[in-house]
Amino acid sequence: MIWLRNTALLAAVVVIVWAAGEGAQAQAAFDRTTLRIETADGRHDFDTELALTSAQQSQGLMFRRQMAADAAMLFFHRRETVATMWMRNTFLPLDMLFVATDGRIVHIVERTVPQSLTTISAGRPVRAVLEVNAGTVRRLAIRTGDRLIHPLFGNAD
Repeated sequence: MIWLRNTALLAAVVVIVWAAGEGAQAQAAFDRTTLRIETADGRHDFDTELALTSAQQSQGLMFRRQMAADAAMLFFHRRETVATMWMRNTFLPLDMLFVATDGRIVHIVERTVPQSLTTISAGRPVRAVLEVNAGTVRRLAIRTGDRLIHPLFGNAD
């Protein structure tokens, strides 16, 4: 009986240590900023986390279970690239906005599938990808040609 209790205790410790390691991966620090999207219907501000380094971009929104309605993550690249995204270990459905160097939205993918390994891309070079909660594009009537306003695009006042 004592052996059984000790084995159960050891198994619990292993699970806790493993979970802590998974949680540590999900806790990378991201700088926050306000980003605006200008649409035909108005201006919409987002509390945005910046994924600027390759480590931050690799992690993205993985392991998160919720995100505020006005939250976003901006994956900003040093130069234009054919950005490819996936939903591995991402539990939230997202809308992805692919953005040109001048801040114009050039491609939108709505309602991505959580944990999918399918590659998501604009199929052309972009400077950034903005991830927002699924349904945001439809709710705010965001369209290609709309503009992200932020100092990283050189278009903020």
